Amino acid sequence: MYPAELVKPMREDLTEVGFTELHTTADVEAAMKKEGTSLVVVNSVCGCAAANARPGARMALQNAKTPDNLYTVFAGVDREATDLARNFMVPFPPSSPSMALFKDGELVHMLERHHIEGRPAEMIAENLADAFNEHC
Repeated sequence: MYPAELVKPMREDLTEVGFTELHTTADVEAAMKKEGTSLVVVNSVCGCAAANARPGARMALQNAKTPDNLYTVFAGVDREATDLARNFMVPFPPSSPSMALFKDGELVHMLERHHIEGRPAEMIAENLADAFNEHC
């Protein structure tokens, strides 16, 4: 478990642009029942989350089409919520950071850590924007 003061700015990277944090399994269950499109970002303290994932997610929201719902869980902090969110991402193995786009609760697009690590935020944003244009 990471100290709250350490992860606070990492959480705010997403919440300040409209992401809702899912702290409990009940939060995740309720979010996954919502109709429409939902982007779920598995946040992390790692460097690729800071340099690539969070900035890429933020940039993608500048696209004309965006998901109806924006959610985030924090790996290593909200363990049960993260585990349940990852269950909705099967068949993809757990990774953090990662991003999943759902349409009416069905997984339609996935970015795993290996799609994020070492890639510029602009490339991640473009990948997400393409998914938004197709599914949102």
